[in-house]
Amino acid sequence: MAQMTSWAPLVPGSLIPAGDLRPLELYTPGDLFSWPELQSLCSDGILAHLFRDAYLLPGQSPTASLRARAAARGVPASIRRRVVAGRMTAAWIHGCSPPPERLALLVDSNHRISALRATRGCTLHQVTLGRCDVVSLGGLMVSSPLRTAVDLALHVPAEFAVPALQKLLQRRQGDVRLRLLELAISTSPRLPHKVAALEKLAASAAALVTCGAVDVEDSVNAPDSVQDMVQVLGVPHLKGEL
Repeated sequence: MAQMTSWAPLVPGSLIPAGDLRPLELYTPGDLFSWPELQSLCSDGILAHLFRDAYLLPGQSPTASLRARAAARGVPASIRRRVVAGRMTAAWIHGCSPPPERLALLVDSNHRISALRATRGCTLHQVTLGRCDVVSLGGLMVSSPLRTAVDLALHVPAEFAVPALQKLLQRRQGDVRLRLLELAISTSPRLPHKVAALEKLAASAAALVTCGAVDVEDSVNAPDSVQDMVQVLGVPHLKGEL
């Protein structure tokens, strides 16, 4: 039998599906409520808006999986297994930026992007992805925090990239490290926007050093190389793809 959560008694009975003891984690238009009804419940403070047509209970902290589930609703089911949420969309899913206006979807070079261009509300980017560049969250493939950070530095304007990079570098999981980001970008040959990307990393690091979040010893030393980075990360594909 399902156990009632500590906040379930405070939830109006209309928000709990028949035959269940717990409220839903994510409220979207469907059998229980229409979208206008969800908007009305949000206006009354009974629900809180998460993303587009997805809502949560007030005070409920959204997880990365819930944000991915909400984003996945904007991706047609027919292409969901052929695209990866990336850039600022991935940064939001990882909890490091505000919700995006449009979904940024990465299409691996093995797929034809021309067959996917009719996707509304999304921006498609043809890229090369390695196995370790992608994680699965809430039924949606999402670029890993490390790959997301590299993409932000390379492709996103500084005003949006730098705040998100700062939060990625502060993740308690420790899976995004300044030294590895600098190595991934600075040692890659013929990489467009390399100088601008390193400037964004420098701006992100400067702010974190000021508040004590990053040790200055974490910066890149001269003897470091791509091979050092590959050994530390354990993902050889980065040598040729970042």
